[in-house]
Amino acid sequence: MLTLQQIKENPTLIIERLAVKGFSGKEAIEQVLALDEKRRQTQLKNDNAAAELNRHAAEIGKLMKSGQREEAEKMKALVATLKSEQKALSDEVTRTETEIRNILLTVPNVPYAGVPAGTSAADNVVEKTGGPMPDLPEDALPHWDLCKKYNLIDFDLGVKITGAGFPVYIGKGARLQRALIQFFLDSAGEAGYLEVQPPYVVNEASGYGTGQLPDKEGQMYFVNEDNLYLIPTAEVPVTNLYRDVIIPGDGLPIKNCAYSACFRREAGSYGKDVRGLNRLHQFDKVEIVRIEKPENSYAALEEMKNHVQSLLDRLGLPWHILRLCGGDMSFTSAITFDFEVWSGAQKRWLEVSSVSNFETYQANRLKCRYRGEDKKTHLCHTLNGSALALPRIMAALLENNQTPEGIVVPECLHRYTGFSIIN
Repeated sequence: MLTLQQIKENPTLIIERLAVKGFSGKEAIEQVLALDEKRRQTQLKNDNAAAELNRHAAEIGKLMKSGQREEAEKMKALVATLKSEQKALSDEVTRTETEIRNILLTVPNVPYAGVPAGTSAADNVVEKTGGPMPDLPEDALPHWDLCKKYNLIDFDLGVKITGAGFPVYIGKGARLQRALIQFFLDSAGEAGYLEVQPPYVVNEASGYGTGQLPDKEGQMYFVNEDNLYLIPTAEVPVTNLYRDVIIPGDGLPIKNCAYSACFRREAGSYGKDVRGLNRLHQFDKVEIVRIEKPENSYAALEEMKNHVQSLLDRLGLPWHILRLCGGDMSFTSAITFDFEVWSGAQKRWLEVSSVSNFETYQANRLKCRYRGEDKKTHLCHTLNGSALALPRIMAALLENNQTPEGIVVPECLHRYTGFSIIN
């Protein structure tokens, strides 16, 4: 969440930048400033009351020593009254701080200066394009038909045992899926990311830490009896490894990667654009997460983008990078770049990765700090990205590489699959 210091330094700029995300922040920012002034005044009264209590307590001791018991008893009664008043002031400070936090939890991150204005995906900006476009015949099959033809994924069986959006991978389909996961993990390791294997369920504090709560609780699967959430991405448990942690200055940067299954309700998603692997309730993904000093985070963001691009190049997929406009960005992000790949048979672009810098927004929620050379603690910058999400990568690979002889597997995967063609 935003810090009070950010808001107090330039509330007008904060309100203007929030408008780029389509968020009207004037009322919330003004409320926060008014409550902070109230908190400050109440804290001052509380401090004065505490000082007065200390003075009277010292006087009681002197009165008792000099034998003035009656005066001492009167002073004790006064101290009791002051203690009650001081507690009420302390409680009021706590209530006001809670009010401020509750409002700040509803305010999204301020978009970075380089984020374009816009209200929807139509306003995103194509930054870069690469990769060879497939040359497919007009009767090229979409991936759901290819999966049936070569017995790779059974969507109907998934509906039978669970429901729509939970496919069953079979034979070479399962092996190709596993090959992609290992390829992505090995590539992340070569790029200096330390692999971790996180839990697939998290508690409420973790959801608040990375910003899924209270913004996206309706999109997460909730285990009611245990008050736990199935993770929508490994970003949540991995970033929360550093919740309430003060990292030594020489301990940064931190670079982690993790494979996980991801669970998303995708409430309200219907129609042809969600067919097959295009939108699932459960899918696999390799995530990269970085904890950085603020002055290094944008260089780290570029490095992450280059890493994702290298994966798509090695897979031979056509791709482009979108700089998301304010209206299409997530609640917590300061800037986001989406990678999309071309799906040859569907003739459409499919999102396969989002790479984001959250600046201090998540770190403030997490209390993720580092100790600087000045010996003081400072908020870190957090970043993450998909490297990569599996379903649409699989869809594009199957569609773009179909030939009369079968589906050609990219060379970089051969050592993982043990086969070079699916037929």
